[in-house]
Amino acid sequence: MTEPEFSATGVRIERWPRSLTAAGEVRIEGGRLALLTSYGREIDSAPVGAVRAGRPWFAASRDAAVATLNGARYRLTMGQRDRRPGTGATLAGRFLEAVRRTGGARD
Repeated sequence: MTEPEFSATGVRIERWPRSLTAAGEVRIEGGRLALLTSYGREIDSAPVGAVRAGRPWFAASRDAAVATLNGARYRLTMGQRDRRPGTGATLAGRFLEAVRRTGGARD
């Protein structure tokens, strides 16, 4: 089994106007970005080349990212379970870098 290019757990995944999961997983593996619930059920997935990702303009927090998959826009708040300062911001930065590196577009 191959190692994923990016994986983060404990991610709050929201699709306005509601939260889909408070402890989900974001995974980039095999050229696909997948958003999963805390139980491992797929919320949405798409080839990374078809994904747009960036920082949200409407939030000052550095621990969030916005990703558009299949026309649906999701807000991803990283590091929800880890209380150490800066963990969410580091994960969000790594996520955006992984999307860019594997061929996705950056907003």
